[in-house]
Amino acid sequence: MNAVKQFVRNPMGVVGAGMLLVVILIALLAPWLAPYDPQVRVQVTPDDILAPPDAEHLLGRDDAGKDVLSQLIYGARVSLIVGFTASFMSMFIGTTVGLVAGFYGGRVGNWLMRLVDFLMVIPDLPLMLVIIAVTGRGLTNIILVIGLLGWTYTARLVRSQVLSVKERQFVLRARSLGASAPRIILRHIFPQVVPLVIAQAVLDISVAILAESSLAFLGLGDPTLISWGMMLNFAFERAISRQAWWFLLPPGLAIVWVSLSLILIGNTLDQIVNPRLRTHHLFDARRMVALAVGVPPLAKADGAGE
Repeated sequence: MNAVKQFVRNPMGVVGAGMLLVVILIALLAPWLAPYDPQVRVQVTPDDILAPPDAEHLLGRDDAGKDVLSQLIYGARVSLIVGFTASFMSMFIGTTVGLVAGFYGGRVGNWLMRLVDFLMVIPDLPLMLVIIAVTGRGLTNIILVIGLLGWTYTARLVRSQVLSVKERQFVLRARSLGASAPRIILRHIFPQVVPLVIAQAVLDISVAILAESSLAFLGLGDPTLISWGMMLNFAFERAISRQAWWFLLPPGLAIVWVSLSLILIGNTLDQIVNPRLRTHHLFDARRMVALAVGVPPLAKADGAGE
C-alpha cells in the first residue's frame, strides 16, 4: 500500500498510467470504437485510394481504400500482445538466470554470466532479422525471438541484487536452520527482487513494442495481422510519394505514445523501489547549482557555523 501511495503521489507515474490505460481500453473496445472492420474487403474507386481525411474517415484511407482510424485502433491489440507477452517471457528467463547465477555463483554463475555477456555484445535487431528470416514470419515467432533475446539486462540486474541479499542476516539464519537452497531462493530472496523485476519488466514492454514495430517496418512482420509497425511499412512503401501524412503519422505517434507512457511508469517504479535514486544530487536543484557554479570554501564554512 505504501508503494501504491508513492506511485499515486508521483505526477509522472500517474500521467504514464493514464496514457497506457487509454490505449488498453481502446484495444479492448476495438470492435465498438472502430467505425469500420479493417478485415472486411471494400470496393473502392481510384479516388478512394489514399484519400485524405473527411467526415466519414477521420484519418483518411490507406492504399487499399480502407479506413486508417480503424486499423490504428485494431493495431493496438497486436502491439500490446507482443509487448506484454514478450516482456513476461524475458522477465521469467532473466529472473531465473539471475537468481541461479547470484545465489550459487562459482562455475555455474560464471557460465551463465558469460552467456549473458555474449548475448549483450551481439546487436539485437540484426540477430532478430536473421532468426526471423530463417524461422519464418509470424506473430508467435516474433514474440519468441523478442522474449528469448531480451532477458539479459534483467538477469544482470537480478544477479547483482541477489549477491547483496544472500549475505543478509535472515538468509544466513535460514541456512543455519537447514533450509534448502530452492526454499531460500523462493521464500527469502525472490520476494526481495520482485519490485526491481516489475519495474524492469514495464520498461521491457516498450522495448518489445519497438522491436515488433521495427521488424514489421522492415517487412518481417505477419502480413495477415494489423499492427502499427505493419502500417508504417505500408505507409513508407506506398504513401510517401503521394505525401499521404494521414497514413504515416498516426501509427508512429501511437508507438511514441505507448513507449512514453511505459517509460514514465517504469521510471516511477524504479524510483520507488530504488530510494537511493531520489537522494542523488541531480534531484536537488540547489546542489546542482552549487556543483555548476562552485561554492567558495568561506561560504561553506559560514554556512556550517550558522
